[in-house]
Amino acid sequence: MEVEMKTILEALRQTEKQYKTALTKITKDNGVTIAEWQLLQHLDDEIDTQDKLSVDTGLDNSTLSRQLHSLVKKELVASEAIGKDHRQLIYKLTILGSDTLMAINEKHRFFQENVFKVWSEEETSMLQILLNRLNKSMTKPF
Repeated sequence: MEVEMKTILEALRQTEKQYKTALTKITKDNGVTIAEWQLLQHLDDEIDTQDKLSVDTGLDNSTLSRQLHSLVKKELVASEAIGKDHRQLIYKLTILGSDTLMAINEKHRFFQENVFKVWSEEETSMLQILLNRLNKSMTKPF
């Protein structure tokens, strides 16, 4: 019986699905979505206004507004009105938000270490080089 090899891009697609499933579990166990986790990370990096977040994440204002509202409702993020007319908001992680982010990051780090624990440093380095090269190739017009 002959085992059929997946193409490189098929294997990457399957790997991405497995990774997303693992991330979904990690984030869901901590009460947030993957997108909310990523937003918490941006806020932790002191990208604190909706305009800055929109530029940094590439999200449109309505999507970003919904995600920020959800994080405020979950008490992971607090907002403060600033400026003369108090219309601009600054967002900051709450203590619960910081704790949640740290817990997710720790689980993510553990997951990543487990994935690559049998790989040598040379193998992981080579994979990184090849993935960067693939990424560049994918952005070229065809």
